Amino acid sequence: MLVRTHLSMGGTAAGRSLLRIARARSAAALALAAATIAFAAAPHAAAVRTDHVEAELVAAKDGLTPGVPAMLALRLKIEDGWHTYWRNPGDSGLPTTLEWKLPPGFTAGGIEWVPPKALPVGPLVNYGYEGEVLHLVTVTPPADLAPGANATLRARADWLVCKETCIPDGADVELTLPVVAGAAADSKAATALGAARAALPQPLTGWKASARGDGPRVELTLSPAAAASDPGAIRFFPYAEGRVEPSAPQTLVRNAHGDYVLTLPVASQLDGTFDRVAGVAVAANGFGNGGAAKAVEIDVPMAGTVTAGAKPKLDAPSLNTSAPAGAATMSLAAAVLLALVGGLVLNLMPCVLPVLSLKALSLAGSGHTDRRVLRVAGLAFALGVVATFVALAVALVALRAAGEQVGWGFQLQSPAVVASLAMLFFVLALNLSGVFEFATIFPGVAGWSLRNRYADAALSGVLAVVIASPCTAPFMGAALGFALSQTTAATLAVFVALGVGMALPFTLLSWFPGWRRALPRPGAWMERLKQLLAFPLYATVAWLAWVLGAQVDNDAVARLLATLVILAFALWAWRNARRGAAVALRVTALVAVAAALVVAWPLFRGDAMAEAAARSAATRDSGGWLAFAPARVEELTRAGRPVFVDFTAAWCVTCQVNKRLVLNRADVREAFARDKVALMRADWTRRDPAITRALAGLNRNGVPVYVLYRPGREPLLLPEVLQKQTVVDALATL
Repeated sequence: MLVRTHLSMGGTAAGRSLLRIARARSAAALALAAATIAFAAAPHAAAVRTDHVEAELVAAKDGLTPGVPAMLALRLKIEDGWHTYWRNPGDSGLPTTLEWKLPPGFTAGGIEWVPPKALPVGPLVNYGYEGEVLHLVTVTPPADLAPGANATLRARADWLVCKETCIPDGADVELTLPVVAGAAADSKAATALGAARAALPQPLTGWKASARGDGPRVELTLSPAAAASDPGAIRFFPYAEGRVEPSAPQTLVRNAHGDYVLTLPVASQLDGTFDRVAGVAVAANGFGNGGAAKAVEIDVPMAGTVTAGAKPKLDAPSLNTSAPAGAATMSLAAAVLLALVGGLVLNLMPCVLPVLSLKALSLAGSGHTDRRVLRVAGLAFALGVVATFVALAVALVALRAAGEQVGWGFQLQSPAVVASLAMLFFVLALNLSGVFEFATIFPGVAGWSLRNRYADAALSGVLAVVIASPCTAPFMGAALGFALSQTTAATLAVFVALGVGMALPFTLLSWFPGWRRALPRPGAWMERLKQLLAFPLYATVAWLAWVLGAQVDNDAVARLLATLVILAFALWAWRNARRGAAVALRVTALVAVAAALVVAWPLFRGDAMAEAAARSAATRDSGGWLAFAPARVEELTRAGRPVFVDFTAAWCVTCQVNKRLVLNRADVREAFARDKVALMRADWTRRDPAITRALAGLNRNGVPVYVLYRPGREPLLLPEVLQKQTVVDALATL
C-alpha cells in the first residue's frame, strides 16, 4: 500500500509531502514500540517515599543470569539532618532490617554493612548513616530459571530514622528484572554499588592485631605491615552492643615498637562475656599504602580481664545510660545476698503457688516414709531448681553474647512457649481432676516415676522454675541486672543463689520432719485436695490464654481453646479404652491428638504470630498511656516534664496485680495528673530490643520495673511490688 502510494503520488509536490509525513509517522511508531519493549525488559522499580526517607531496591546488573549471584542493594536516601543506624546502633537506635519475599528457588544473604559514622546526638554517640546509604545484599536465582521471563524481587524494609526525635519507619520495596541467558549489562546503579562494595570492611592483610583487657579499658594493638603508611585517625566500631562505650573517647598512640595502640573504653553496662574484640576499624588514611582498605575487620581474642567502665557524664538523664545511684557499684556479695532473698520471696509469688501446693501435698502423704528418702528427695528438688536456673543463665548469656536483646522471662515472650505451657498445665490439671492417670498412657514411664521419687522431685523443681520465670520478686531486679552485666562466673553465682533461695523452704521441710507436724495427717481428704489443686492449674491456663491474646489476638486464643478441648477428649477416650471398644477408642484418641496438632500448629509459626500480633497492636487501646519511646522520654525531661515509665508484660503476674491495684486507681491517676507527669508504658510482652536496652540502662533485666524520670536529676526506681503510698512518696520528690 505504501509502495503504491509512492508510485502514484511521488511525482507531485503534494505526494512527496504526504510521503514524508507517512515515513515520519512510521519511524515514530517503530521508535515507540522499541522503547516499550526496552522498558519491559529493563529493570524497573518505584522508589517509596516516607516522611524523611526515600527507599528503593537497585541492582548492579540490568538482568538476572540463572544460577549467578546478583548484587542488589536497599538504597536509602535520608533527609538532611536525619540519620538511620548501623548493625550496632551505638548508644541508642535500631538497625535497618530486610525481610525478603522472593520467588521460589531464590535465596538472599544478609546485609553487608558499609562502615558507619560516629554521630553525636547531645551527650550520646550513635553509629549510623546520613545522606544516602546502600545496604548491599547478594541474591542468587535458581540455576534452572528459564531466560526470557521477568522476576520480581520483593522485600519489607524497616528502619529507625532520627533527628531530635526518632520515628520507626519502613516500606515494601520491589524490583523487577529480566532473566537473560548470558551475562547481563551493567545498570545505571552499577557504579554506586561498586563503590559501596569497595567500601566494605576488608580482611586485615599484612597488619597484625591483638587485644588486652585492663579493667575498664581495652588496648587494641595494630602492628603495621612493612612500609605501611600512616593510617591517620582510627575509629573502632564494635559488632556487639554492650562491649565498648560509644560516647566515651577512643585514644590512639604509637608506642616505641611502632605499633598503633587504640584504647577502647569498656561499656558502663557491660553486656555478657567480653573476651573477643570484634568489629570494624576505620582509618582516615587507610591501612596500607596509597589509602588502600580504609575499613578492616577485626576479630581477635582478648587477653586479660575487663570490668564495666565509668558512666559518661550527661547533662540530662538518659534512658540508655542513667541508673539508680549505687547500682553500678554493687558488689558480687551483695548481689548474691539479694538473689538469695529474692528466691525465698519467689515462693510466695502467685505464679509459683500451684507447684508448691502439689509439693505440700506430697509431704503430707509422706508420714511413714524413710527419713533418708525424704532428705534425698528434698535435695533432688533443690538440684532440679538450681540446675534449671543455671540453664536459664547459660541461655541468657549465650543469647546476649550472640547480640540478642533478651532478659529474665524471655521465653514467655514467645507465643509458642505460652501455648505449650497452657497445654502442659491443662493436661496436669486433668490428671489431678481424675480424667486420666499417667500410668494408663505411659505405664513404663509413670511407674518408674512413682518408684523413683528422686526423679519426681527433681522434675518438680524444674517445673517450679519454669512457672516462676515470668515473676520478678522483690530484691530480684537489682541482682539480675547486676548479674547480666558481669562475667559469666558472676552471672552463674547470682543465678545459683536465686535457685538456692527458691528451693530452701521445701528442702528444709524435707530435712526436718518436726516442721511437718503442722500439716494434717494423711487420709481420704488428700484425694479431694488433689482434685481441688487442679483449679489453680486451670486458673494458670486461663491466665496463659489471656497472655496469648495480649501477645497475638483473639483468633489465637480460640485456636488454643479448641486444642485444649480436643486434647481433653483424646485423654478421656484413651482412659475409657480399658472398659470396652478398646481399639476404636484408642484410634479415636490418636485421631483427636493429630487433630489437636493441626489446630495448634499456627501457634508455633513465628511469621503467622508476628503478623497477627501486628494487627492486634494496631487496634489496642492505650488507656491514656503513651507508647514507650526513649527519644520521647529525653525530649520531655529536657523540657522540664517528669515521666513515669511502667515496664510491664502480659505474662508478668506481678505487673498485672500492680496495674489493677495501684496504677489504675483513680486517686493515683489524679496524683499523676496533678504533677503533670507523662505516663509511658513499655510493653515487653513480645521481644523488644529497645526496651531490653532501656532496662539494662537501669541495671534491671526483667519486669516489673517502675521508674520516675525527674528533669535534671537521677531517675528514681520504685519497688517491684507497688503500693499507693510508694507512688505518692515518689511524686513528692519532684
